[in-house]
Amino acid sequence: MSGKTIFIIAFTALITTFLIMNTDAVEFDLIFIKKDISKLLVVGVCTLFGFLLGYWAGKPKTTISSYDAEDPQSNPEDRRNSLSQEDRDYIN
Repeated sequence: MSGKTIFIIAFTALITTFLIMNTDAVEFDLIFIKKDISKLLVVGVCTLFGFLLGYWAGKPKTTISSYDAEDPQSNPEDRRNSLSQEDRDYIN
């Protein structure tokens, strides 16, 4: 197993242990509402939200270029025809 896999397993075990230890209800003050909610639910939702936000922020951005379809050099036949005679002699 790689170090990354071991870290993920250990970190998940620590979070699970922490959540199981905190099951009692606490008063949670939302903007306009006060409710008794389990610490398990609050910490679990915040942890899940944090992981999702971290994944979203860390994933690479995909770039779509509108120039790819209009590029005359994208067709290999066009590139072959654009070679000079000197380049064709060198290749052959």
